[in-house]
Parts: sequence; C-alpha cells; structure tokens
Amino acid sequence: MNQDYSDIRSKYRKLTETLIEKKLSISTMESITSGQIASLITDTEGSSAVLKGAFITYSNEAKILQGVPAETIETYGVYSRETAEAMAAACRKAYGADIGIGVTGSAGNPDPNNADSVPGEVYYAIAMADAVKSWHVLLEPESSRYGFKMKVADQIADRILAQLSD
Repeated sequence: MNQDYSDIRSKYRKLTETLIEKKLSISTMESITSGQIASLITDTEGSSAVLKGAFITYSNEAKILQGVPAETIETYGVYSRETAEAMAAACRKAYGADIGIGVTGSAGNPDPNNADSVPGEVYYAIAMADAVKSWHVLLEPESSRYGFKMKVADQIADRILAQLSD
C-alpha cells in the first residue's frame, strides 16, 4: 500500500516559504536520509534563494572529508548526538548558511561497518545562530527505506519550524 506523504511535503513547503520570507539560508549534511531533506526543500519554487548546498555523507570517510572531526566519530561513534552536531556545524560553516542540519542513524538493518548501529535509531541536529541543538529518536520499522527517510524528515521539519517560530 502506497502511503501519502503530502502532509510532510506541505511542511517542507511551509519551511521553505518561511526561510524565503525571513531571508535565511540552509544547508544539510545527510547520512541516513541521503539527501531527502534537501530534495524536499527544493520541491518549492524559489528554494534556490535559501538552499546553499547539501552533502550526502553516507560513509564515515565522507563525513570526515566534509569537516566532521575523525576524533568525534572515533570517540562517540558515527551514530551519536555528537556526530550529528558536528555534521550540522560543518555544513553550516562550509556553505556559510544560517542553518545547518546534520542527520545520522540506522534504518532497517545493522550497519556492518559500525558497531554502534541500532536499526531505527536516529540522531539529528540543527545549528542556528550560536547554538546547536540535537535530538535522539528511536523509530519503528517502516515498509520501505523511503518511508523511513520521510519519517525522519518529518521530525526535522517540525523541529526547524518550531525554532523559526520562537
């Protein structure tokens, strides 16, 4: 059965329109969502005014190449609050954006390359102004990887919209 994700797409339309209105830029460093968040942002006309760029850093090496300290991954694990925070800060800095989003986690199966992999466990962070806030969630299994990515993207949209309304 195909699930309708129009509510999530609507949130991203609202998010992109809000960013345009407030003249704020955004960037992402995505692992588990593999670019889904950046894609949702660009579904709205005018998004080129706000999306500075995005990194898809599916491997540890890619995260390190884009500015996540190797020591952070070695000390806390790739699936950690600290790594998500470093991802958000690194993409924000690399693109000179007002907002940076970092997201890491495991979807359906344990990651054979990382011992700290727990299926359904996600860490994400939002870097804005002088602060980086992060969250940890454990999500139920989804029938598809796309469904899982959309569930993660939904949570992130809610957090950013809440922060922008503060």
